[in-house]
Amino acid sequence: MAPYWKQAAAAIAAISTISAVTGFVTPFAGRPTACQAPRMSDTAVLDEVAISSDNIRNIAVIAHVDHGKTTLVDALLRQTNVFRDEAQADEAGERVMDSEDQERERGITILAKNLAVMRDGVKINIMDTPGHADFGGEVERVLNMCDGVLLVVDSVEGPKPQTRFVLDKALRRGFKVVVVVNKIDRPAARPDYVVDKVFDLMMELGATDEQIDFTTVFASGLQGTSGMDPDELTPDMKPLFEAVKDCIDAPTVDTTEGSKLQCLVSNIDYDNFKGKMGIARITNGSVKTGQPVALAHPDKPKKTGRLTSLYVFDNLGKREVQSASAGEIIMFSGLDNIEIGDTLITNEGGGADAAGPLPPIAVELPTVRMTLGVNKSPLAGREGKFLTSRMIRDRLFKELDRNVALQVEETDSADKYAVSGRGQLHLTVLIETMRREGFELEVGPPVVIFKENEETGQTEEPFEMVEVRVPEEYSGSVIDLFNTRNGELQDMGLDDSGEAMSVIKYLIPTRGMLGVRSELLSATRGTAIIDAVFDSYRPKIAGEIQARDKGSLLAFEDGVVTSFGLENAQDRGKLFLKAGEDTYKNMIIGIHQRPGDLAVNVCKTKALTNMRSATKGITVGITAPIELSLDASVEYLASDEILEVTPSAFRMAKNPEMMGKKAGKGKNK
Repeated sequence: MAPYWKQAAAAIAAISTISAVTGFVTPFAGRPTACQAPRMSDTAVLDEVAISSDNIRNIAVIAHVDHGKTTLVDALLRQTNVFRDEAQADEAGERVMDSEDQERERGITILAKNLAVMRDGVKINIMDTPGHADFGGEVERVLNMCDGVLLVVDSVEGPKPQTRFVLDKALRRGFKVVVVVNKIDRPAARPDYVVDKVFDLMMELGATDEQIDFTTVFASGLQGTSGMDPDELTPDMKPLFEAVKDCIDAPTVDTTEGSKLQCLVSNIDYDNFKGKMGIARITNGSVKTGQPVALAHPDKPKKTGRLTSLYVFDNLGKREVQSASAGEIIMFSGLDNIEIGDTLITNEGGGADAAGPLPPIAVELPTVRMTLGVNKSPLAGREGKFLTSRMIRDRLFKELDRNVALQVEETDSADKYAVSGRGQLHLTVLIETMRREGFELEVGPPVVIFKENEETGQTEEPFEMVEVRVPEEYSGSVIDLFNTRNGELQDMGLDDSGEAMSVIKYLIPTRGMLGVRSELLSATRGTAIIDAVFDSYRPKIAGEIQARDKGSLLAFEDGVVTSFGLENAQDRGKLFLKAGEDTYKNMIIGIHQRPGDLAVNVCKTKALTNMRSATKGITVGITAPIELSLDASVEYLASDEILEVTPSAFRMAKNPEMMGKKAGKGKNK
């Protein structure tokens, strides 16, 4: 029997008055073949003639983390002759779009990026977006430049929590969706099941009839193959290119008159010679180099200037042009203080006939806050280049130019700043970036942001929807852990893939999620797969949520760690340090095996005597220390602890300002 999504699609098509719509194609429907793409050199020189908006497609690639969207973009690049030859393609490597060091190390996309390719006379502007919900601000601003989306879904896992998050943003804007069932070459692939689940998800999110009539393409980004039938793939990405050209609408343009210019700035870049540059899509009108323009915003005064340079995206880079018209995505310079959310309008004749500003970009509010300040530990100033509060302040406020989902506020202390973001990962990526730039920081523990409901007057806190896939024998441990953190069980069952995995879904306060990942991985021996996404603000749960059931081992005094001291201290718990490292009083040197903190002397030296010991100097009994990453260190912090971040080390300590107050019990208020 045919999958029910095909029957439902047929019913919708029969009821709908738009009988000519052919956007939804079943996996077994044929597609017309595309002609060969024109060859482009690595400099990617295009004709100077402006491309008509009918021959432009602006698309964003959206997906859950690790569903292969960046690898799919790589395949599109390789098959549009972006690279001169195979040698240049090999030199570029895999995951070309993940150019940042942290992106390659973490295996995720953090920043949205633009590129453009030509296919059969059609220019396709592609925007690669992050899949992690913490970087949802990147997705929200990029969608302002798009007319449709490619929804990439894993052929085994199907839609995941963050698939829902990014798809909901696209559907609310009325975009058409081309569903790409990726990794179709996996042995356990189940394409019909995945398409059924995508159909169900769209129905849940309130998609229109036109959006539900989506086109499905089956592909393997790793192998560079695609097709309309999972069993009949072509050795290239022609079917996917054809689906983009046929199913994604060309930009809607009201006018191309220069006086009606409207261009919403969605991103900012920097050039060593041209300064700050705005990236935007021309909604209406046209623009040319040297034209007097202005940046308008509904709530800010107008900023005027003249365009000194104008670029369009071309392959992996950009190309300077003299003019561009509606539908194109441009990069421009010549105006100071460009901000995301400004609208570029004409200022010819003083702007008498200029159009009004477009609505600024709206992003969801942050949910987690951390304090960043000057490092004041006894070991401060040994490594970093940027140490003062002024340097830290300037760097944080500079980050606001590009990171629209971030908020920075000054605190009562002159050397601390409150930084708010979408989640813990959002903030730790910023801290890691600053650390690599040479900053030394003192970081406080993450806390959630409460808000008051204007209608009811109740205090509300953020909740997250968490999905955990874990082997059946560990499901009890997962449930116990979430129950102690005030989670509500939403669903539980076996995974349909036949891998004997349990799928557990919980609605849990964000307070309860702080620090839960490391405990969850420990309880499941590293087998748990955790996906979490912001759900909503709900009434605050009274009381405290326990975040850690064990205390810390603290250094008893300043000094250098010795092997003799470690040998005596390791019986008290697990240590973070090794012999020869510097330490100071109340620095956290390990995890106590019991609740409560314990001070131990790891700087103790062996007493000298006239007797020579046969075992003198032997240290084979010392256990290797635990090496914590930045993310693990932030997760470990209790409410009365701080993290010292330097270019080469992470050190945790008790907060001197809270010493003498209530002892930290691992509680997160």
